[in-house]
Amino acid sequence: MIVSFLGALGQRPAWLRWGLLAAGLAAAFGLPWVLYPPVAADILCWGLFAVAFDLLLGHAGLLSFGHAAFWGSSAYVTGLIAIHSGMPFYAAVLGGALAAGLLALPLGFLAVRRSGIYFAMVTLAFAQMVYFVANQWSDVTGGENGLQGIPRTLPGADLSDAFVYYYAALPVVLLALAGAWRMVHSPFGRVVAAVRDNPARARALGYPADRYKLAVFVVSAFLSGLAGGLYAVNHGFASLQEVYWTTSGKVVIMTVLGGIGTLWGSLIGAAAVVRLEDWLSTSGVAETALVTGGVFIAVVLLFRRGVWGTVAHLLRARADGGTAGAEPAREQEPEGARQPTVTS
Repeated sequence: MIVSFLGALGQRPAWLRWGLLAAGLAAAFGLPWVLYPPVAADILCWGLFAVAFDLLLGHAGLLSFGHAAFWGSSAYVTGLIAIHSGMPFYAAVLGGALAAGLLALPLGFLAVRRSGIYFAMVTLAFAQMVYFVANQWSDVTGGENGLQGIPRTLPGADLSDAFVYYYAALPVVLLALAGAWRMVHSPFGRVVAAVRDNPARARALGYPADRYKLAVFVVSAFLSGLAGGLYAVNHGFASLQEVYWTTSGKVVIMTVLGGIGTLWGSLIGAAAVVRLEDWLSTSGVAETALVTGGVFIAVVLLFRRGVWGTVAHLLRARADGGTAGAEPAREQEPEGARQPTVTS
């Protein structure tokens, strides 16, 4: 969460970077003090899910409509491990994330050979298959009733308190976000950006484009699995909603709202959507989907780069003396991929 913010700022003065780091830490650790702790934990989970999705969309250029398969399958596996083994929830969540990563291997092997709408449709079809299996395999998943009674177990801590659980889950999310940021800003991430922008040139330079896309796809699924497992433990159940196509659509909305390719913006988009839905549900508003859709349309029209994408662009323009707007070829270029070319 924090390092992603610094990455989005790029080469800024040290005092600004450290100041924003302090502000980000304060926000992360202070969130359950200003919000209902389960809602704060949901923001952590959805934020990590959105960042994982942005790795694929913003930095690899692949739009998936099936990421609910990884979020939901991890939720079920995490629940099964926690219920039947009594292991600490860290181990259960890790097991769910590994299951999501393994599930992504065969799908990714087939899907990354396609692009654009074809890639999106393949992932959507696969996610619907996972939904069908979860619905029919009721002896394991609980079917329409879901998997209930997922325990929160951690020796030496009372995780029945949602406030305590938030701070137990926070290190997992921060480590995962740090890993995502490091991946984007590594030589591997530069090659991925090159494959996204010009796959033919990357292949000509000797880089196996499909392998790089598959690697990003699996990492994105693994991080989505971490998020889904934490979410299942937070709520104590896993339901068919976790693997339904609307969950995939929801994470797309979060990423677009925050700013595609910014990482940090995905967290902002997730926080905005979760907080809005919580406020609407407690206010007795019946048509929550209608209101959320209206807010989404308004933000997209007002902030064409997303909320954080627009802020980061304005900061760059100000730091560069207003010259950033004179480079139209780089307007839509995601953060972390400012120099996507590779050399032999």
